[in-house]
Amino acid sequence: MVPNQPSEPDPGAGRLVAGRYRLLSKLGHGGMGTVWRAKDETVDREVAVKEPRIPDHLPERERANAFERMRREARAAARLDHPAVVNVHDVAVEDGQPWIVMELVQGRSLGAALQEGTLGAREAARVGLEVLGALDAAHQAGILHRDVKPDNVMLGQHDRVVLTDFGIAQIEGETNLTDTGGFVGSPEFIAPERVLGQRPGPASDLWSLGVVLYAATEGVSPFRRNNTPATLQSVLNATPAAPASASGPLAQTINGLLVKDPAQRPRAAQVRALLEEAVQPPQVAPTQVVTVTGDGRGAGKGVFLSRKALAVIAGVAVVAVAAGVLVALNPFAGSDAEGWKEHESKVVAATVSAPEHYVESKPDDTDTDKTWVRYTDPSGAIFITLDLAEKKDTTEEILGSPASQAYADMEDFKASGESSFSRMSSDPAPNGATKDAKYKERKAAENTVKYTDSESEQPHEAKIFYYRTKSGNMYRLWIDYPGKGDFTERGREVAKTAIANLEIDKL
Repeated sequence: MVPNQPSEPDPGAGRLVAGRYRLLSKLGHGGMGTVWRAKDETVDREVAVKEPRIPDHLPERERANAFERMRREARAAARLDHPAVVNVHDVAVEDGQPWIVMELVQGRSLGAALQEGTLGAREAARVGLEVLGALDAAHQAGILHRDVKPDNVMLGQHDRVVLTDFGIAQIEGETNLTDTGGFVGSPEFIAPERVLGQRPGPASDLWSLGVVLYAATEGVSPFRRNNTPATLQSVLNATPAAPASASGPLAQTINGLLVKDPAQRPRAAQVRALLEEAVQPPQVAPTQVVTVTGDGRGAGKGVFLSRKALAVIAGVAVVAVAAGVLVALNPFAGSDAEGWKEHESKVVAATVSAPEHYVESKPDDTDTDKTWVRYTDPSGAIFITLDLAEKKDTTEEILGSPASQAYADMEDFKASGESSFSRMSSDPAPNGATKDAKYKERKAAENTVKYTDSESEQPHEAKIFYYRTKSGNMYRLWIDYPGKGDFTERGREVAKTAIANLEIDKL
């Protein structure tokens, strides 16, 4: 566009549709149609009008069926009464084609917002709650959305969230998944059962909501690849890494909705309960005093515990058994009651131990590095990664002693602030220490690295264990956890146990 010159009008602007709706300018377009800003000249208000786009190659009978389906579904969507559902005012027929007339939502799409940065966890949960409400209202009316994605979530004025394109994006049946791009919806947001051509249900829309929430906090869908076939393959087979910027109930929501089996995904009521918890502001834990009794010499003194710690203790009284001696309470005591699980992995030719509730992720067909496996706490706060650098795939530098490799890595961390495992920050530079260790009475090494996550800007700590086999393969077991807070000691316990229980097939 030339500065200080009026822009060229959109081709078609000024056209009057159905003798009532004057097209003003294009708002957006996709594979199924173009959305126009228009003026309803009958009632003098601005509206959004969707012009349908049907593939020219379809036979006339199929085109007619598609138009009838759009009319029927648009009328069904118009009956929905929910503040997060875009209002459908009319289905205007022009030249035999149905034009969908909707309310004009002032604002921008979530997709546009994510071009500038991710949402905070509470804001993402708030948006998710509104979209969930819209989906639940539709599902109860027997309507599936089929195309839940950031571009179809509008962030309007006064914190309003609106789900658009309700029930009108579908042209053909769910089996119309083709390699020409003729299927409905964006590949990276489509549920696995739809990729397989199976009949979708409400769980399919909830899967898409899970991907939207992941993208809202992480900035990108976990299934996005370089091309459509690879993206669809990742939807079917890839286990995404736990979201790094979401924790607690929001992380539980995302992980639950991205289960491949639709029957195992949480229902709307369960998702709502988790998201309602996630939108709550963090509670300031007031300090409370538990008086400790003794033989009189410790009278008047107390142990100061937060409300959270009191809940962990569950009302158990702490009594000093010797004069002035207090029993130290470990808030994580019993947290391993569910036990640990051994994971025998052929990918890395080793057995990795992790708490049994940790979620596994490993390379998919699109990953260039195939020799790693990861186990992540559902909160996303702690992860265990075992990486294998095989002799035939490495340079001579990595074939030095474990200590030399650990030292070289530490120097790289400090110099570049980069790691293949975590998003380190170079300001301040990561710092840490290298020390010798033992594995099965053979030489090993260990790094302890403290760094700042480049996205969350939160302190992190990592324990990295190094061992080189007789054949020259180098193993790195990386345990990452928050550097401050309740999870720090827990992370160190996990690291200690994971390192102690590592079993490598060929020493």
